[in-house]
Amino acid sequence: MILHLLYVVLFTVLAVLALGNLLRSLMRLSLESQYPRHRAVPHPELLDEAGNPVNEPLMVMRSVNLEEARQQLDKLYGDDLES
Repeated sequence: MILHLLYVVLFTVLAVLALGNLLRSLMRLSLESQYPRHRAVPHPELLDEAGNPVNEPLMVMRSVNLEEARQQLDKLYGDDLES
């Protein structure tokens, strides 16, 4: 019986802490959305050599079928994949 009571008390404490953390996060998010940073510093990979933002896509991916992927691997590694 005492273990059940201890379990309920600990669960209640953890739930209150989690809800408090959630409310603090929501309030911080609300304040940040109302008052955005004046000049956010972008990631260095998004800037060119002069420090200006890059406006082109950084990576273009296309889908390949299995046979084409095997051919490209064979070109790169040659016969090493077979042994």
